[in-house]
Amino acid sequence: MTVLHDSGLTRAFDRAAGAYDPLTALNPGYHRHLRRAAERMLTGDQRARGGDGMRVLDLGCGTGASTAALLGVAPKARIVAADASAGMLERAAAKAWQGDVAFVRAPAEGLEEAGVCGPFDAVFAAYLVRNLSEPDVVLRDLRRMLSPGGRLAVHEYTLSGAAVHRAVWSAVCRGVIVPLGSLGPGGGRLYRHLWRSVLAFDTAGAFARRLRSAGFESVRCAAVRGWQRGIVHTFYATAPAASREDTAQEAGSSGQP
Repeated sequence: MTVLHDSGLTRAFDRAAGAYDPLTALNPGYHRHLRRAAERMLTGDQRARGGDGMRVLDLGCGTGASTAALLGVAPKARIVAADASAGMLERAAAKAWQGDVAFVRAPAEGLEEAGVCGPFDAVFAAYLVRNLSEPDVVLRDLRRMLSPGGRLAVHEYTLSGAAVHRAVWSAVCRGVIVPLGSLGPGGGRLYRHLWRSVLAFDTAGAFARRLRSAGFESVRCAAVRGWQRGIVHTFYATAPAASREDTAQEAGSSGQP
């Protein structure tokens, strides 16, 4: 099966940007699940303070649905919203935002080159990692960009591994997502990619292991409710309190082995 990557995928998002919000609005629970994922990413104290003092990266912000979810639970946070698609970012930036939000065109594989630099107190990545050609590299970079103990939330299509969930996903794509997407300005290419990329990507268990391999700690997985149960999961993880590089440097400077 053919799966779009890199520039081809970015162009597909550009073309589909005008119809993206209406399509996601038809998905029951889409915005509620994003907000719940963003809320669970924060500590109790961070929620109580409305995110005051926090710097948050919304990576793969698209047309701003994930940005709105973040502002809904952390209205006082400083948010950097980044995406590789100019078309999606244009839609996001044109909306009225009540908060400290900066939109930046930047691919996940080249954040620092585009001027997006850490440290961040939290990183939120919704429906992004599955589309990356080098997800392990990006995850390791995000770990380094997080403050020690900083939190990562990845909200993603990751099938449970059960045959029934794979079948439900394919049935919904064939019957609803691809036909509706094909009516939009970008045609059905992006939505056929969505269908196939989910089937080709990690199961929930495999992605949790991927996060641990990237150096994240306290990895946990939460399933969403509704028809997407077993199809969409949110993964939460923390950056180590001190990176291996920092630990090695501190040991060297103290003269300890």
